[in-house]
Amino acid sequence: MNNCSCPCNSLIVWDESFFDAMPERKAEGLKSRKEKGERKMSEKKIPYKIYLEESEMPREWYNVRADMTNKPAPLLNPGTLKPMTAEELGAVFCEELVKQELDNDNRYIEIPEKIRNFYKMYRPSPLVRAYCLEEKLQTPAKIYYKFEGNNTSGSHKLNSAIAQAYYAKDQGLKGVTTETGAGQWGTALSMACAYLDLDCKVYMVKCSYEQKPFRREVMRTYGASVTPSPSETTEVGRKILAEHPGTTGSLGCAISEAVEVATHTEGYRYVLGSVLNQVLLHQSVIGMETKIAMDKYGIKPDVIIGCAGGGSNLGGLISPFMGEKLRGEADYQFIAVEPASCPSLTRGVYAYDFCDTGMVCPLAKMYTLGSGFIPSANHAGGLRYHGMSSVLSQLYHDGYMEARSVEQTAVFEAAEQFARVEGILPAPESSHAIRAAIDEAVKCRETGEEKTILFGLTGTGYFDMVAYEKYNNGEMSDYIPTDEDLRAGLDGIPKFPGNME
Repeated sequence: MNNCSCPCNSLIVWDESFFDAMPERKAEGLKSRKEKGERKMSEKKIPYKIYLEESEMPREWYNVRADMTNKPAPLLNPGTLKPMTAEELGAVFCEELVKQELDNDNRYIEIPEKIRNFYKMYRPSPLVRAYCLEEKLQTPAKIYYKFEGNNTSGSHKLNSAIAQAYYAKDQGLKGVTTETGAGQWGTALSMACAYLDLDCKVYMVKCSYEQKPFRREVMRTYGASVTPSPSETTEVGRKILAEHPGTTGSLGCAISEAVEVATHTEGYRYVLGSVLNQVLLHQSVIGMETKIAMDKYGIKPDVIIGCAGGGSNLGGLISPFMGEKLRGEADYQFIAVEPASCPSLTRGVYAYDFCDTGMVCPLAKMYTLGSGFIPSANHAGGLRYHGMSSVLSQLYHDGYMEARSVEQTAVFEAAEQFARVEGILPAPESSHAIRAAIDEAVKCRETGEEKTILFGLTGTGYFDMVAYEKYNNGEMSDYIPTDEDLRAGLDGIPKFPGNME
């Protein structure tokens, strides 16, 4: 008999059947613990921010064109209407960038070591679980966003800026010219050029030049010259001003001026912050990091959303996911969100058109409002472009993604709602994606669906306070062009056999 006075012994009454069943009970216990462990793994707590290690960063860019059955249509020489040759494009762009622009076959292209090292200054960027927004919306949906604002340019644009500047420097050029809308691309390029000791000439859309003086000054701080566009400094600028006195400008106008200067200045080439195939290639680092992070935690998005102007951030975010869809490995819902004031996807036509207002660039087949379309002075300056990337246009035309247009007051309403719960003041451009993400999450609240929503937060809005002031003062209005307003631009689309058919 046990003489221990421990209370536990006096409370336990042993039954012989307990000892007889010990092996079975042990097996059941092990099985139970295993099931609990597996369940715990499947319910792994997702961090608020998922950061990759530097060693996990992509070493290659992903070229979605390699997986497209219908390749994007080639750029055409407006004089001959024949596909642009590498030699012709080489007069405007850097040699290596021309190769990337024309490459429809190689799925992966190595990122040079110097570019990877530069990326490490601000990459990997975080993938954020929007727990606070989910709670505020009382939605069963799970919301994630890839945040690209952790650098001085305040946006994703630096991913391509450093690549294009690197190839210009590697070619032995003196400098580059470019355009910028909201100023994020111009800021990014000025940073990249300062790092590589290249001259940088920026033509900034006039309304943004006036609305965003501090972003302009960041460019100048990094050594760039900044000119409001259209200007009197170029032949095409003077022509546009004569035809449209007092115009607030557009990305199409600024592109024309930058191309003219590049092609008339020895040792310079033109670089572009969006639209081109090469830019979407460089921006694929966004989507690749996102997918690596999601795969680590067993996360699969149902809906992927991005704002859409020329297509750089949307194309970069969706690329690896779109590749899976094209290869039949997975399915996703892709949503492109554009301003109602500049609705190239939702109200444009799919045709060959000039990439610029001055009609000095090649023709690109894209969804377009016409190169002569001058958008209203929308506060999302980075989305005020008349056309859409040829890659994204082809994917949209083939039914792989959908498009929505939203009004700017609804965009800023979403921006402030997001800022108040997630702690980041978003750029007006990014806020188009936020608007759609919130709308999708609210739908899930109504239906009870537990969808996983991913969107791109392309940058911060700290230099966009004039726009926030207008919204907070109730002075912001919505402008939706009428069919008649759009007709002027659409009528200017080049007319030749097979176009607009």
